[in-house]
Amino acid sequence: MQGVKICPSILSANFFNLKKDVYLLKKAGVDIIHLDVMDGHFVPNISFGDVILKSIASNSNMYVDVHLMVSNPLRHIEKFFLKNVLNITFHVECDDDILKCIAAVKNFGCSCGVAINPSTDVSKIKPYINFVDMVLVMTVNPGFAGQKFMPDMLKKVGLLRNFSPMLNIEVDGGVNNKNAGDISRAGANFLVAGSYVFKSGNILRAVKRLKRCCADA
Repeated sequence: MQGVKICPSILSANFFNLKKDVYLLKKAGVDIIHLDVMDGHFVPNISFGDVILKSIASNSNMYVDVHLMVSNPLRHIEKFFLKNVLNITFHVECDDDILKCIAAVKNFGCSCGVAINPSTDVSKIKPYINFVDMVLVMTVNPGFAGQKFMPDMLKKVGLLRNFSPMLNIEVDGGVNNKNAGDISRAGANFLVAGSYVFKSGNILRAVKRLKRCCADA
C-alpha cells in the first residue's frame, strides 16, 4: 500500500481556465488528477469524455485516475486508456459483467479499480477484491459535485482495509480539511477532493492543508 495521495477531481475546476488550475495543482505537488466521467444514464449528469483526458495528458505530464460513472464501462474503457492513465475505475453497480470489465482494464496494463455507491453493501465488492488494485468508496451519491460527506461510509473503508491490508482504497465525495484525517485513519490512501480544492480560493493552500491533515492522522 502506498502513502496517502491527494487526487483533485477536475469536475470542480474552472473549465474556462483549466490550464491554470492544472498548473496550480502541479505546483502544489499533486501528481494525480481524478477524472469523473458521467454518461447521463448511470448518473443523471453528463460530464466530459476522452477529449478532455487527451488534452490534459498531452499538456500536463500528470497521472490521471479515471472514474467511469457509466452503465456500460466495456464500451468506454479503451478510449480512456492513455500512457499516463494510472488507474481506471468502474462501478460494481454497472450493467456489464464485472470480471470482463476487470480483464478489459488489465489488458491495457494499468491499475483497475471497482467503485461502490453509498447504498450498496460492501459485501458486493468482496468477490472482486483479489482481482482489482483499488476499491473506491463513494461518500456521497455519485453524479453531483459539492455534496455533504457521509461519515457512515468510513465503516466500509475499515471493512475493506480488514479484508485486504495491501489494497488501495480511495474515498470520493465531500473530502475536506475537516474529515481528511478521519478518512486516512479509517484506512483510505487515495483521497479525491474536488469542491474543497477548487472552490477554496487558494488551490495551493487547500492541497497543503489536506496533506497536513493526512500526515497528522
